[in-house]
Amino acid sequence: MATPSNHRSNGTHKNTPKTDRLLSINSSTKSSALKCKPAPPSQPVTALRRSSPASVGGSKDDPGVPGRVRVAVRLRPQNEEELASDADFADCVELQPELKRLKLRRNNWDSDTYEFDEILTEFSSQKRVYEVVAKPVVEQSVLDGYNGTVMAYGQTGTGKTYTLGRLGEEDTACRGIMVRAMEDILLDFSPDTDTISVSYLQLYMETIQDLLDPANDNILIVEDPKTGDVSLPGATQIEIRDQQSFMELLRLGEAHRFAANTKLNTESSRSHAILMVHVKRSVKGSVSETPVVKTFKPPVVRKGKLVVVDLAGSERIDKSGSEGHTLEEAKSINLSLSALGKCINALAENSSHVPVRDSKLTRLLRDSFGGTARTSLIVTIGPSPRHRGETASTIMFGQRAMKVENMLKIKEEFDYKSLSRRLDIQLDKLIADHERQQKAFEDEIERINVEAQNRISEAEKNYAGELERERLKYQKDYMESIKKLEEKWMLIQRKHGSERNKVEGKDDNKANEEVSVVSPIDEVAGVKKMLHNETVLRKAAEAKVNNLRNQIMQLKRSEAEGSSEVEKLRKMLEDEAREKAKLEQEITLLQSQLLQLSFEADETRRRLDRAGSGNLTSGLDSLMSQVRNPPPRDSENGDKSSIAKLFEQVGLQKILSLLEAEDSDVRVHAVKVVANLAAEVTNQEKIVEAGGLTSLLMLLRSSEDETIHRVAAGAIANLAMNETNQELIMAQGGIRLLSMTGANAEDPQTLRMVAGAIANLCGNDKLQMKLRDEGGIRALLGMVRCKHPDVLAQVARGIANFAKCESRASMQGTKTGQSLLIEDGALPWIVENANNEASTIRRHIELALCHLAQHEVNAKHMISGGALWELVRISRDCSREDIRTLAHRTLTSSPTFLAELRRLRVEY
Repeated sequence: MATPSNHRSNGTHKNTPKTDRLLSINSSTKSSALKCKPAPPSQPVTALRRSSPASVGGSKDDPGVPGRVRVAVRLRPQNEEELASDADFADCVELQPELKRLKLRRNNWDSDTYEFDEILTEFSSQKRVYEVVAKPVVEQSVLDGYNGTVMAYGQTGTGKTYTLGRLGEEDTACRGIMVRAMEDILLDFSPDTDTISVSYLQLYMETIQDLLDPANDNILIVEDPKTGDVSLPGATQIEIRDQQSFMELLRLGEAHRFAANTKLNTESSRSHAILMVHVKRSVKGSVSETPVVKTFKPPVVRKGKLVVVDLAGSERIDKSGSEGHTLEEAKSINLSLSALGKCINALAENSSHVPVRDSKLTRLLRDSFGGTARTSLIVTIGPSPRHRGETASTIMFGQRAMKVENMLKIKEEFDYKSLSRRLDIQLDKLIADHERQQKAFEDEIERINVEAQNRISEAEKNYAGELERERLKYQKDYMESIKKLEEKWMLIQRKHGSERNKVEGKDDNKANEEVSVVSPIDEVAGVKKMLHNETVLRKAAEAKVNNLRNQIMQLKRSEAEGSSEVEKLRKMLEDEAREKAKLEQEITLLQSQLLQLSFEADETRRRLDRAGSGNLTSGLDSLMSQVRNPPPRDSENGDKSSIAKLFEQVGLQKILSLLEAEDSDVRVHAVKVVANLAAEVTNQEKIVEAGGLTSLLMLLRSSEDETIHRVAAGAIANLAMNETNQELIMAQGGIRLLSMTGANAEDPQTLRMVAGAIANLCGNDKLQMKLRDEGGIRALLGMVRCKHPDVLAQVARGIANFAKCESRASMQGTKTGQSLLIEDGALPWIVENANNEASTIRRHIELALCHLAQHEVNAKHMISGGALWELVRISRDCSREDIRTLAHRTLTSSPTFLAELRRLRVEY
């Protein structure tokens, strides 16, 4: 593949700085119409075309929701060249934003009128553009499980990249659609249940390349034979958690995008850039309860995808002045745009054949035009009458696109893994509750049993004592009564004998005899009465004894009832044990069913991801064979999916163990696998925890293979994007190893990887002194011997990062004294390359000079080194307004610089 002329800098707008003057106005949103005709309804009853695939979670017969492609027109303000050359001519277009119309002048007397969904004047702000063009796609489609597309089309130099990809680091009001869309998505993002992943690609010379992994430069397009969906399994997908990481990815991607200098645009895009944002959101399933266990309906996962397409500008060769390789790039761009125009024409005319296979661009945009995505198109035009033909062609493209009808379909599927996790938690909770209740039940039975035994023992003891006391008492009373009766009986017998003797001796006194006879009878009656009383008392005692016996019987019955209750509780405990065994069997069955469902879901997802690719062999032997003999790119879906499969099947530890293999080929390919894994943020922590960082540094120390050095340095550069990993790299002597590798390497790609790793470390405020003491700055300066633009760009980026951290530390008062960069001799190289032809080098050097000049103690050294004149030039001639402003503010705020300018009689 041919090498392009140069690379675009991160987030730099391709037009002249005049475009930054865009201001904000308010305009209403209405439906668009064709040329001079009423607008068709935005939601028609029937669709002109509909896509064949159905959503994963919905019915295959569901026709979806119709939605027309919405088109907005944005006018770029005149640049300096147009202000000078077209001063005597009227603009070729006249905007009527309140009527949603624009007029394209044929001549001074005649013009054509066109209607669109929205007209954005040269004063419209970036916020207004986003709210009109992209916000409905993000909020009404992507966040609700639909696919959405935002695309910019127009002539080169009309502001497409400014509209879509502007980062707005210096002025947040200038943020483009990509940045603002991600902000809205993150506002409605739940880290516990939702995931967001990003891919950033470019279509260059009919080859799909990964902007996040430049080594992945030939990604294949895979189509599902059943649904017709298009996917890129070989593209890098990086999970996003916050806006800062997304901005870093955009900067990384923009640094790798191809650009060239033409007559129409100093930084003209030579490739179509495609940003894909995959959003997965969970929808909670319903819950129902049964007598045994709760059952869950599987939660639904909605998958939305936002595709932002920054098309390369169409251009005429005679106007752009392209030649050589740039001419070949222009031909490829025009061919792909022509194929896209043919597809739009066929869809607008409801043709039976749409030539989507004529270009990879049309295959990638198959879902956006005539498919299932909600699509918004913004066409950018310029006001110059010299380019009226290109402006008219752009307007007609937008008019035809307004006729295309899409059928929006929601993308849903069941989340069996989440259901499995929830059921596992519920099962664990049920088991714990059951065990806790069983333990409490057994403790209660034991307590009741002990209490019953104690009560029975106490009752038996009380009964025995009371019975013995009553027996002794009644026995004593009985003996005393018998004794008294015997004494009285003996007394009566004696009296009766004496009275009988008297009756026999004295017959003459009758009265005395009657008295003698009556008196014994009365005494006998008294004795009988006493005997009766004793009998009553004995009966009462017997009744009391019987009562005590009844109480004893009641206690025995209570004891029997307690024993029966204990036996009943013992039976209940046995029933509970049987119920527990039954529950455990049901739990085992549910777990097996869940594992089967999870396995089937994983198998289905793997088959969809492979899209027809062969099964990978398992185990470490499979990894060894694939590491020794990697399959060709054209025979599989891409290295990334294969590496991910191996990572799941073999495990990270076994992959890392191959880094110490005796076979040099195995080590080379193993370190490539680790480097690819390190490119994804989700794998970096696992690699570091498993000792991958230590192994990579060991390879730099022990290996003499240039390829291993290059790939290992690239992997370390990816790991060095994380602040925690940066400290670990420094703690393990990583900067010395990188410096030694850079000093011994001759290959430009190896030097670029090493310089990139050191540049990432230069951006850490905490490591400034240690990095300098271990030779990091001198290592960067030593690599400029290569003179390769990519290496110089990384060196310039590292110096700019270091200078920025020093400037921040000086402003915070944590650093005093002269800059470490100046002490290590970096100033001459900085001054020498301050006006470098490569924009990526020049931009970083200009920023480094501005940051160094902000600290007054550096002023004298910068004056003696010639940096003052470069600062003056930057403040006047720099193409970026933010850097010009920073240089001007730095010069005017420094007494030393102002005094030198006055001495040299330079008006400033």
